[in-house]
Amino acid sequence: MKGFTASDVPDQSGKTIFITGANTGLGFDAAKVLAGRGARVLIGCRSRDKAQQARRNILAEHSGADVAVIELDLASLGSVKKAAATVAKEPRLDVLINNAGIMIPPYELTLDGFESQFGVNHLGPFALTGLLLPKLQATADARVVNTASIAHKRGRIHFDDINAERGYNPVTRYAQSKIANLYFTYELHRRLSAAGDSTISVAAHPGIADTELSRYVPRALRMLMPVFRPLFNTSAQGAWPTLCAATMPGVQGGEYYGPARRRETAGPAVKVASNRHSHDRDIARRLWDLSVEMTGVDPGV
Repeated sequence: MKGFTASDVPDQSGKTIFITGANTGLGFDAAKVLAGRGARVLIGCRSRDKAQQARRNILAEHSGADVAVIELDLASLGSVKKAAATVAKEPRLDVLINNAGIMIPPYELTLDGFESQFGVNHLGPFALTGLLLPKLQATADARVVNTASIAHKRGRIHFDDINAERGYNPVTRYAQSKIANLYFTYELHRRLSAAGDSTISVAAHPGIADTELSRYVPRALRMLMPVFRPLFNTSAQGAWPTLCAATMPGVQGGEYYGPARRRETAGPAVKVASNRHSHDRDIARRLWDLSVEMTGVDPGV
């Protein structure tokens, strides 16, 4: 496989795709490509003003695009439920791209009392997916795409202190949230497959991409970024694995896509492998049950 780029995205006419965090970064670039290929694109964002500006920017490039705004704050289960109810009114939903996330912020809790990275990066997408699963299952060959990270390789689930009440390391907790994305992807795939459902669950990661996600990176490292920027994916290039997982013909449930070059940090998208720990079925089932308990949302598969 030579690697998948935006130019490989097939025609998406007739499809509806919901992308969270699509007002900037990877989500925006993916939304722009998908809108240009004819999809009805729903962009989920916390700020309606920023979302409307993103919509205008997409329309400036693709004047006939079908783009709608969905207000969504993954730090609030109430907002997640409201957004899911709005999306559920759509005639169809072909792809849910769980793209929005935060990285190494100072310690804080979501509106529901969850450690913010675990809440925004895992529990919010878990609840959103569970609430939208009936709509996805009603559309043949629908896909759920979860955004993971190479940081998952350092991750483990702190079941004994899930909200970091005993101590908070932002890098450790980010890694936890990213391996959680993979546990969820693989467990959802196994459950959908066992049910004989045509909906598939896949994951993607952008490598190292130049996006606003790095806003909390220490200042000393940020000052070095211009030196290393030529080695990174641009935001548009970082969206290639997501676009691949969402649209490439032949994608199978449980697969994982990332950049092809420099140890998965840059380049076109190819199928990659996550670490051994991310395939632990016992941990995946335990995390699934905990996620149902914490969010009150049972995906029902």
